[in-house]
Amino acid sequence: MNSTDATACPHCGWPDGGEPFQVLSRHTTATGRTEWTRCGCGSLQVRVVDGAGTRIVTRSRPAAGAGAVSR
Repeated sequence: MNSTDATACPHCGWPDGGEPFQVLSRHTTATGRTEWTRCGCGSLQVRVVDGAGTRIVTRSRPAAGAGAVSR
């Protein structure tokens, strides 16, 4: 799924800036950082953090049978 202006996960409705989300890895780039995260529903997300703020540039569907993180 490509980036949209949505501010919540389209799969579970949890706010993109809300906890819990699990940071899987962080990578420094020339303009900031790229983070691979997992939403509470199991969806993988790629977040770009730079001078413009934090935005999700792509995300996957939750894995079949993935257990949700309790909120």
